[in-house]
Amino acid sequence: MRKRVGILFQPKIQAAGNLAGELEKAVKDLGGSAWVCSAWDEEKAAEQVDGTDLVICLGGDGTMLRAARIVNQSSVPIMGVNLGRIGFMTELSAEEALEQVPALIEGEGWIEERVMLAAELVSADTSPLYGLNDVLVARGERCRLIRVRASVDGEFVTTYKCDGVIVATATGSTGYSLAAGGPILHPQAKEILLKPIAAHLSFSAAMILPSDSTVEMEVNTTHDARLSVDGQIEKPLVDGSIIRVKRSPHVTRLMRIKRTALFYQTLMQRLEKRE
Repeated sequence: MRKRVGILFQPKIQAAGNLAGELEKAVKDLGGSAWVCSAWDEEKAAEQVDGTDLVICLGGDGTMLRAARIVNQSSVPIMGVNLGRIGFMTELSAEEALEQVPALIEGEGWIEERVMLAAELVSADTSPLYGLNDVLVARGERCRLIRVRASVDGEFVTTYKCDGVIVATATGSTGYSLAAGGPILHPQAKEILLKPIAAHLSFSAAMILPSDSTVEMEVNTTHDARLSVDGQIEKPLVDGSIIRVKRSPHVTRLMRIKRTALFYQTLMQRLEKRE
């Protein structure tokens, strides 16, 4: 039985805030306890994760990415409720969420684990940044390409002349990487994608790397560049910056309550909604 539930909501979606209150009441009516927090207040939410049995995330994929970071170093599963536009990672609609609360409290459902990435800005000696979707090294505001010297496991691969380079997980393969022409990986795949963006007179194909690979990228530029994790955490880069990316020791655990064979059907439905 899951007795303590966290509820994270997208603060710019009014329906998410309203549903958060309804879910909190439903959990308490069933004898559980609940805490509610904006997904954008990551530090405050992270302080409440200890002792939590389940986090219900109200929003879209962006909110799910924030939730993944909030519970990053714990084993707390996340149940996604789609109140956004696409919702690749979410499991339930808003209407289904309240219906399924009793089943979730009683411990029903199964866990789907997703690989995460750890990115380290080596040249700045900072703590690792964790992401569920992707790590991006890209040009800044000026529309001029950068050069990215890429190595895998210490072996030089190529120097990309491009707008940027994406390192993505299977989860991220349906995000920016897909928009850049990359392949789609099954969400259970553990491989890592390496994909340049708008490569100019240089290697442009995506590479699928083993799950234990370490990708190192050195930026060569005469103007601004940036490091972005999941499109939500950004750090400035300068000429000579080195970024090291590898599989994180932590995983994101998604709570599922529907049958497992829905991936391809759901994928097609979500892609059609993009058009």
